[in-house]
Amino acid sequence: MSEPSAETGVTVPMAAEPGRVQRRIGIGFWLSMSWIVLVVLAAVLAPWLPLKDPDANYIVTGTRPPYGPSWTHPFGTDQDARDLFSRVIFGARTSLIIGFVAISFGMIIGGGLGIIAGYYRKWVDRTISVVMLILLSFPALILAILITSLIDRGLFTISVTLGILAIAPVGRLARAATLSFAEREFVTAARSLGASNGRIIVRELLPNVVIPMAALALLGMAVAIVAEGGLAFLGLSIEKGFTWGKLILYGAGARDLERAPWISFAPILVLFITVLALNYAGDRIRDYFDVKEISL
Repeated sequence: MSEPSAETGVTVPMAAEPGRVQRRIGIGFWLSMSWIVLVVLAAVLAPWLPLKDPDANYIVTGTRPPYGPSWTHPFGTDQDARDLFSRVIFGARTSLIIGFVAISFGMIIGGGLGIIAGYYRKWVDRTISVVMLILLSFPALILAILITSLIDRGLFTISVTLGILAIAPVGRLARAATLSFAEREFVTAARSLGASNGRIIVRELLPNVVIPMAALALLGMAVAIVAEGGLAFLGLSIEKGFTWGKLILYGAGARDLERAPWISFAPILVLFITVLALNYAGDRIRDYFDVKEISL
């Protein structure tokens, strides 16, 4: 179980009781976070790392690309003799930006609406709940096609489109967490001391609601990265540049998979490990802080 601190109201794990097994975050969590940090650092520092030019053609005289994995090209090359290792790392920049912006948009908008709904309740809660229900009911693919057709397929547009899809799940979680804390002693005490609604929300409720939202943020980022890969296969991903999804698509033809499977499997492998790490880390945070899904 977790209890709010008497001084700050922030939820912290309780000390282990006699005869009770204390939850541990586990080494798997730290391995997952290590991989996530490694991928993020590689993506951020890619322009300054000793990598091959991702757009250059490394054709070997007398041979035809694609070339298989080697010391020169650890992940091999694609059909145009471009180094896949550097392309996967540079592609991580765009994929991670899309995932981060999407879940941040969902956390800010959805989390804010969820906290407001859970705190004020009554007609405010009913109105926001209807909006959440509409967002959950609207087909995600149709929304993506609609937005990209009306605006463009830029990085910001794709990120916001996926962020809109994250509003409802994050909002419902924030609302459920707010409802569980809104009547707790530290909130009642703050209200009796004359604290304003804004101060109660920011100082008392937000620190507690952030914990379950943080677990969902990692899971949501993984979903957004995978969703972008799905949009790439539908021709709805970004027009300029490349992502993990577009790199997978480049080698997804039956002929390419038969003669050069590494073109797709190199980015698939990195995408799989990254999504697995995000999912596992988010799941461990949720278990560690005893975040209940039954209230969603």
